[in-house]
Amino acid sequence: MAATTTAIAAATTAVIAAAATSLTKTTPSVQPTRIRVLKEGTQKVGGPVVYWMFRDQRVRDNWALIHGGFGRAKKARCSGAVVVYLFEIKFLGGVRKASSWVSVMRLKELSYEIEHTLHIPFFFFQGEAVDTIPTFLEECEASLLVTDFSPLRQVRGWKEEIIRKVPDSVSIHEVDAHNVVPIWVASNKLEYGARTIRRKINNVLSDYLIDYPTLKPQTKKWAANNQSIDWDNLIENVVRKGSEVPEIKWCEPGENAALEALIGKKDGFLTTRLKNYSTDRNNPLKPKGLSGLSPYLHFGQISAQRCALEARKIRKVNPQSVDTFLEELIVRRELSDNFCYYQPHYDSLQGAWDWARTTLMDHASDKREHIYTREQLEKAQTADLLWNASQLELVHNGKMHGFMRMYWAKKILEWTSSPQEALEIAIYLNDKYHIDGRDPNGYVGCMWSICGVHDQGWRERPVFGKIRYMNYAGCKRKFNVDGYIAYVKKLVGDIKKRKGESLLSSKAKKLMNVQPVHSD
Repeated sequence: MAATTTAIAAATTAVIAAAATSLTKTTPSVQPTRIRVLKEGTQKVGGPVVYWMFRDQRVRDNWALIHGGFGRAKKARCSGAVVVYLFEIKFLGGVRKASSWVSVMRLKELSYEIEHTLHIPFFFFQGEAVDTIPTFLEECEASLLVTDFSPLRQVRGWKEEIIRKVPDSVSIHEVDAHNVVPIWVASNKLEYGARTIRRKINNVLSDYLIDYPTLKPQTKKWAANNQSIDWDNLIENVVRKGSEVPEIKWCEPGENAALEALIGKKDGFLTTRLKNYSTDRNNPLKPKGLSGLSPYLHFGQISAQRCALEARKIRKVNPQSVDTFLEELIVRRELSDNFCYYQPHYDSLQGAWDWARTTLMDHASDKREHIYTREQLEKAQTADLLWNASQLELVHNGKMHGFMRMYWAKKILEWTSSPQEALEIAIYLNDKYHIDGRDPNGYVGCMWSICGVHDQGWRERPVFGKIRYMNYAGCKRKFNVDGYIAYVKKLVGDIKKRKGESLLSSKAKKLMNVQPVHSD
């Protein structure tokens, strides 16, 4: 799936070296090419600037917040920038506990930072974006709405509806603060694979791999009263509604936790674990060989650009590992955004290349050794102990090792009645249990494994056709399969034990709070 380390180093070394000359630069505002004007309003100055934050939940290193709070609001001398967050993380009608819990815990911290550090009012809304955002813009007589960029269909649909609903006076700007190279700058079309987009990104990387300006506190005050938010009740509701999905305790939310995961002295990826990244990242028995940054990147609690800048500082010490990390962080992540942005069918068989769709349909009726239902797969009830372990790791830990994610998805293709059903089940499980579910990387991961996206045709075989094949024997050659199964068994056992202890403690506290009844 990934390019070889040698190829990565050859492709990125010159670009990163060239980018070094840009690292000392700062920009007083956001590069115009990072901004897209979705709607040009008639009111140029005077009204507040509203920033709708959803994909990039951070104060530091946030180009969208800089554009809204530091750039446009200050330049136009209008009343202060406002941060609005729409909390709407749902999964098939129910709240996804993993993502929701991390997100809402972070929002409590984020609201304090924005209001007390930047002096920007923080407003929180629940409901439908297409209703709450236009209503708020009209009530505060805003002149500009700044939004995060997302390639996903649902978010793009929200924006199209909002554009139709807001008054003609309001402008709407979209800022890509998620990618190092803005998606529309990197490429103007659907890219076939990493080899086709890598060169395009590298050609302009030095222009965008620059440091951020300091976002100073706002001086012009917001006229309206701030909103009161009952965070404790909100968090309790999220936990209650998502009771079907186990809670995740290993990922502490927030920007400080994200920076600690990146450069912390105790266990930071770049400071303590980078050295063996290029060799250990594909071994499921070495989870510490991974960066551990995916949840923070998914929620936008750390900037990919900040990760790249910090990694580049230590490239001379570990050039091979840094180049491998930057390939994954920049090229591979932005390739996923490219696919979801330019391919409207990014989560269905229609989105596969013609050759892959043809070969899958040619073999759709092939006899399967096993056929499992979605319920059996969700409960890890298969004859494959390795696959069961990967599913249990996903359900109870909210995360599965990247190598196992490939094997996991490919076996779903092998064990279901059709490639369409396989893709639907893989995406269902991925989005329900992965802490970084409903992400371009997740959709592309499933599409790569099942539909051959960003891959090539291989030797034809039953069920898979020309889609790349993976099996148990191949995994045994790669790593200690029995060791991985034992590792997951212990991991799940420890998680269940902690959960049981927590429930007993909670019941004990409730019993202690019950007042005894005395008879006369």
